[in-house]
Amino acid sequence: MNRVVVIGGYGAVGREAATALTRLLPGATVVVAGRHPDRARPVPGTEALRLDASDPADVARAVAGADAVLMCVDRDNPRVARTCLEGGVHYLDVSADHRLLSAVRALDGLARERGAAALLSVGLVPGVTNLLAKHCVARSGAREVRVGVLLGAGEEHGPAALDWTLDGLAGPPGSWREDFPPPHGRRTVRRFPFSDQYTLPDTLGIEDARTGLCLDSRAATALLAAGGRPAVARLLRHPRIRGVLLAVLGGLHVGGDGFAVTAVAGTARAAFGGHRQSRATGLAAALLARRLPDLPAGVRHVEQAVDPVEFLTELAAHGFTLDLGE
Repeated sequence: MNRVVVIGGYGAVGREAATALTRLLPGATVVVAGRHPDRARPVPGTEALRLDASDPADVARAVAGADAVLMCVDRDNPRVARTCLEGGVHYLDVSADHRLLSAVRALDGLARERGAAALLSVGLVPGVTNLLAKHCVARSGAREVRVGVLLGAGEEHGPAALDWTLDGLAGPPGSWREDFPPPHGRRTVRRFPFSDQYTLPDTLGIEDARTGLCLDSRAATALLAAGGRPAVARLLRHPRIRGVLLAVLGGLHVGGDGFAVTAVAGTARAAFGGHRQSRATGLAAALLARRLPDLPAGVRHVEQAVDPVEFLTELAAHGFTLDLGE
């Protein structure tokens, strides 16, 4: 590939992805696109581009001449994907929003017609979690899979990510105890609407998938659980209260930057972990972007396109830990 555009490239994940792409695609032009490049730290080795993803004309100009576009922000994703695919441009999306991914998945016919490949669920959650789930289901033959996600409360997160997390607290109720690799141990996770619990039954042909979230800080996890209570959830919908809380959370770092994700299906268990989930997501997306030209045309989730053991082993070699239970 000669030209890759990273939309939302100045965010935590976008910066990591763009940095990795400059190493993985030597000689290619990596374009970092965002609304205010003049206010952001430059990403070495990349070109900067001002882009408002909600402006169709802006998007059309940005993707013209690109070989691939990596979407690292939740903003009109289906329309951006359609613009890319109509022009025969490959597309990747790190979004964890099931509604957005479902709308992009519906463009499969267009992608096949124009000879373009689109990959969804290309980060840590969803992404690595999908591949761990596929590995466990294949080993066990089980019809159900459970995914646990432990994220570092001390890592810096953008306002969009925090806003999405608050919305997710009002998702389906339920919690369970999950075993994470050292040093995290056994923790209580609260069910959370990551997109993989909606897509995995279809892509893996199983009956049910559940995803649960906790934070490395037990105090922060307790606050997360409180946010799911009906009375608290109603307060979080109040614009002023929500604004104050987002401002506080944006400046509050009460944990570390360690993370771990696990999948359990029957007697099979697998885990992936390390530090800086933003780096893991950005690097996973960049490694998958490099594979796009070799994929058949169409829209797929990551577990439909790559071998779990092969890809997770490649990703883990960049400083992460992988336990496939074998």
